[in-house]
Amino acid sequence: MPFAAPPSPDAPRSIRRRAWAVTALIAVFMVINFADKAVLGLAAVPIMRELHLSNSTYGLLASSFYLLFSITSLAAGLLSAKVASRWILFALAVCWAVAQVPVLAFAAVPTLFASRVLLGAAEGPASGMSMHALYKWFPDERRSLPTALQLTGGSAGIFVAAPLLTWIITDYGWRAAFVVLAVVAGLWALVWLPIGHDGPYAAPTAAATNTEPARVPYRKLLLNGTVFGGFASAFGAYWSLALGSSWLPAYLQTEAGFGPKTSATVISLHAALSIVLILTVVPATGRLVRRGVSSRWARGATQGIAVALAGVCMALFPLTTSDGLRVVLIMIAFAAGSLAYPLGYLTAGELVPVRQRGTVFGLAVAISTLPGVIAPAVTGSLIDHYGYPAAFAVGAAIMVLTGAYAAFAIRPQRDAARIGLSPASNIRPATSPAQEHA
Repeated sequence: MPFAAPPSPDAPRSIRRRAWAVTALIAVFMVINFADKAVLGLAAVPIMRELHLSNSTYGLLASSFYLLFSITSLAAGLLSAKVASRWILFALAVCWAVAQVPVLAFAAVPTLFASRVLLGAAEGPASGMSMHALYKWFPDERRSLPTALQLTGGSAGIFVAAPLLTWIITDYGWRAAFVVLAVVAGLWALVWLPIGHDGPYAAPTAAATNTEPARVPYRKLLLNGTVFGGFASAFGAYWSLALGSSWLPAYLQTEAGFGPKTSATVISLHAALSIVLILTVVPATGRLVRRGVSSRWARGATQGIAVALAGVCMALFPLTTSDGLRVVLIMIAFAAGSLAYPLGYLTAGELVPVRQRGTVFGLAVAISTLPGVIAPAVTGSLIDHYGYPAAFAVGAAIMVLTGAYAAFAIRPQRDAARIGLSPASNIRPATSPAQEHA
């Protein structure tokens, strides 16, 4: 379905409506995606009790979700150069629905393991491919808000899932929660198929084709400070996300002494803070860049500091004895790092040619989500041997180090010049690449 005009204020109203309809559906797509991630953690206590699981065994089960996560993310990124995003996202949603079925037939550790591996394989490409689809509808200078809305969908998934799925688990059993998620994913796929066509930015513009190389060697794209720094900040942030979806509910109920509904409220609070941060900070960085602030400071430093701050709070909350202070620290520890995802996409998008964006975004997800494989299992083992404070302290150290590196390394104007690209149209640097070193 070809389009001749971009979804700018001067574009035909029908194209603008389609652009925002696609944005809304992608936001819902991410809501379902994160609800799928969260359901096992929300049901951790009844599942561990019913199946007689130790912390270590449950940690391995939680990690199984990420076993193929990175591999399928990279594969989908490569596939995106040949297959329309519409069909990739449709296939992913159908697989989400199908992956929930085995648990309903036979609830045991092997079945749960197989179900979570399949679900994780289908969810690995979700973030990168949905962002790639979204960027086909908006030019560089108008991507901050759509990017924020896509990433807000993930936090909204936790915000909605925590109370809703907890209620379903408490009143109808944990299996019912899996049924609900399967039905919702199937319905989303049916709605997406007729609407989710590629937008007018599915291919490079003529101006971009004439002024920039169509392809940059991946070594140059991936091993510069901006892209690799974005990988690092997202890696640290995802360590927090993996712990939040797998171990935070169990910690709140077994260590902090909160009931299931109070725990769900705390989880919703940190998800709500993520939504607020993404919807306010990310668009604000776009305004700063348009006013001449270097993207290094507006976006790079912001994401690095956010991840490091989250790490500090991660180390502190298990040590406090005040419930009120504990909740505040938990909110920051599991929310602040969420800024790394949209800002990382935006800084990488400033450098990566359109034809290579899907592959780079897929690789970004593949690398940054590796904590999903490592963190739940390592944390379970640490809890069994040393307790929760030590387990969360390890995650905190990783987050502080990756955040500090990102704040130092992300310098889009400098790296664009180094790899032979002109800065993206949304960058109006107040400094030269050389001055960016200051």
